[in-house]
Amino acid sequence: MTTPPASSPASPLDWSADLSAIANHLVARGWLLATAESCTGGGIAAACTDVSGSSAWFDRGWVTYSNAAKSAQIGVDAALIDQFGAVSEPVARAMAIGAQRHAHTHIAIATTGIAGPTGGSPEKPVGLVWFAWSVGTEVWTERRDFSGDRAAVRTQAVAYAIGQLRQHLDNRQEGAS
Repeated sequence: MTTPPASSPASPLDWSADLSAIANHLVARGWLLATAESCTGGGIAAACTDVSGSSAWFDRGWVTYSNAAKSAQIGVDAALIDQFGAVSEPVARAMAIGAQRHAHTHIAIATTGIAGPTGGSPEKPVGLVWFAWSVGTEVWTERRDFSGDRAAVRTQAVAYAIGQLRQHLDNRQEGAS
């Protein structure tokens, strides 16, 4: 996959509208959000808690940077990490499910990737981020390849995770209308 178009949110000022919409969706339903982050290092949780009143809809976030933390804190099976690597679709999925399960929330977002500048390989290049979102019993994943330096990759990943959750919640609401 390629980097999202330039019009995609890339700064805190740009994702505030997405977070406001997410907050409205969650508060209206009495739902809470949790995050499990590796390459974004708590950036999604920080963006959420930058919003005044976020305690009404944001429960908690884990920065599970090491493989051991992924297993100990949110229950990702070490065998899954060994088989597929920490930066993989199965691990991102397990992170979202584990965060949702351990926090007892309705929604969880997970990220795992290679922000660089080191750590990449031909199969898993710098800029690769796997995302997972868990809403109720529905879980979906997506791979994105971002460009730029470490900070740019992380910022793009935070914005993408937030933007995709908003889009999903907006689509759910339209489908229910």
